[in-house]
Amino acid sequence: MSVESEGRVRELKVGSRRAPVDGDSPVEIPDDPAPELTEPCMNVLAHVRNAVLTTLAVTLVLGSFAVVSAPLNAQNFPDDDPILRAIWAEGMENSQVYPLAQTLLDSIGPRLTGTPNMQAAHDWAVSMYEQWGVEARNEQYGTWLGWRRGISHVDLLEPRVRSLEGMLLGWSGGTPNGEPVEGEVIAMPEFTSEAEVEAWLPTVEGKFVAIAFPEPTCRPDDQWEQYARPSDFEAMQSERRIAEGQWTGSRFLVAPGNAALQQRLEAAGALGLFESRWSDAPGTNKVFSASTETIPTFDMSCEDYGLLFRLAANGQSPRVRVQADAEFLGDVPTFNTIAMIPGSELPDEYVLLSAHFDSWDGGSGATDNGTGTVTMMEAMRILSEVLPNPRRTIMVGHWGGEEQGLNGSRAFAADHPEVVDGLQVLLNQDNGTGRVQNISMQGLIEAGSHFASWLARVPTELSGEIDLNVPGSPGGGGSDYASFICAGAPAFSLSSLNWGYGTYTWHTNRDTFDKVVIPEVQGNATLTAMLAYMASEDPERVSRERRSVFPPTRGGNEFEWPTCRDGARSYN
Repeated sequence: MSVESEGRVRELKVGSRRAPVDGDSPVEIPDDPAPELTEPCMNVLAHVRNAVLTTLAVTLVLGSFAVVSAPLNAQNFPDDDPILRAIWAEGMENSQVYPLAQTLLDSIGPRLTGTPNMQAAHDWAVSMYEQWGVEARNEQYGTWLGWRRGISHVDLLEPRVRSLEGMLLGWSGGTPNGEPVEGEVIAMPEFTSEAEVEAWLPTVEGKFVAIAFPEPTCRPDDQWEQYARPSDFEAMQSERRIAEGQWTGSRFLVAPGNAALQQRLEAAGALGLFESRWSDAPGTNKVFSASTETIPTFDMSCEDYGLLFRLAANGQSPRVRVQADAEFLGDVPTFNTIAMIPGSELPDEYVLLSAHFDSWDGGSGATDNGTGTVTMMEAMRILSEVLPNPRRTIMVGHWGGEEQGLNGSRAFAADHPEVVDGLQVLLNQDNGTGRVQNISMQGLIEAGSHFASWLARVPTELSGEIDLNVPGSPGGGGSDYASFICAGAPAFSLSSLNWGYGTYTWHTNRDTFDKVVIPEVQGNATLTAMLAYMASEDPERVSRERRSVFPPTRGGNEFEWPTCRDGARSYN
């Protein structure tokens, strides 16, 4: 799920739970065939070349994950539609969710835009669709800064020995030739003037610098609230709020944002940088990207960052050994993976399944957005088995570059106006592993009647908890449905039960396969396949009539329908 901004980069204060993101810089990219893969890409592809066979092998061993959870028994089919019943049987009794998710998240892993892993994922998805007899392709929409992550490690050497928990940030520089470098750690102090900053900057040369606010406690607030005396809890919150405010003001004397801060310290000769974006959950950090090109920038755990900062601030001269193997690969192509089952009667009208394919790489990109990806892949597999000749074309888009500003889906919408014009419905999933609980009609006043009639035919085991938000308001960003609803096309988000998404897995180092709730993703894939089938066969087009009256925005301004824009076609 993306956090959007205007301009090239928006930076937020240290400790923010949200990320800086790249904005738009559109350039014309010819519609050329995919180029040959670079050697780093080939190295990763060599590792996952057998991923399709692995997926099939896992399927044979684990079946439909009955070892963990037996499939739901549909006791409440509202009608006798044989296709709906066949979708249920295929999705709930022959599910491929586990092997798909395990291969994608464990074997291929995280899918940072511009990395060999991202390319490997695209190629794996095309291979799987071809195995299922579904037409598929990787469609280039632009280029991005290529980068390869290697081995990285941080060890405390003095005043005691400890291996520290830290992760090299995406698109960070490494240590020279990926070899270990030793140096002292200093903590960035608080400043009251630019003169103090200028006097301090020369002291960073040849040292590692801790640049984030040091959390006073790495216990989440809910534990304080449960166990502490109320007066102690209130005092801790007050002291933390004051200290963080002072830190933020001081930091902005050094540079106006985190990227500028990193670059200024790099230019001053720092050996490397340590930061920490704690997510208010034990052991969990938000992990994003760096702005240093020649030195490493690490996100450290809340606990180990605090350790380094306190040692340095108290004059105890911490010394570390850091190894960071990383390589910039220049401009590399970026793709959307597109697959489709052609329509037999209305091939120029489209049911579009939608999920972004890229991720941050602090974890494995499991719930953001591996679960959405697997939901849509499994839905297409089910449909290929039970509905080989749909009335309308059923298409899936696995979008690249979503985390940098919905770039892949925006580019696809701009490049394929015929799909936007012919869109019957788009179903997007991008907020975690939970079962679908809410679908907003995005400001289309007649769309609710279609969803109501479709959901009335779905077994209550899948539909009974779903709320329709009618008519709703169109989303301007956040995920890829926004690339289409801006044009008034019927594009909707299948919003899921939380499962601690915002704190525990969204853009964190803990977003890994074990956080996937397989039965809920099975149900979501089966539900999606049913909705796609009914949308494809519906005798009527979904109306694009928009609501004309909206409540005011939070700022009291008049609401305006979002404006469509192209995706960024390159990094610069």
